Amino acid sequence: MEGRIMGFIVFCMIGGMFLCWAVYTWFSKKPKPMGFWANAEMFEVTDIKKYNRAVAKLFGTFGVVLMVLGLPLLAGQNSAWTMLSVVGVMVESIAAMVVYTIVIEKKYRK
Repeated sequence: MEGRIMGFIVFCMIGGMFLCWAVYTWFSKKPKPMGFWANAEMFEVTDIKKYNRAVAKLFGTFGVVLMVLGLPLLAGQNSAWTMLSVVGVMVESIAAMVVYTIVIEKKYRK
């Protein structure tokens, strides 16, 4: 019982961190665009405020979906539903990268 709840709590904590990051990005007063890739040089942005809002929406959506994907962990370790969590996180991560690259970066790159 405790393992199931612990797994769900971990998913919620990580999703909550993404939500906090989204709120920080949304209300950021810095005249600097929020980076998406780790250790990558940031490109020039046409409208920093709109770019940061788009990235904040992406982070917020990612966090909420991550929390929802943690729900199948409550069914138990040997449940087939746990595969939904594992595969769902992989698909969600790839989808976030695709949305950032194809939609956000293309729209706001100078």
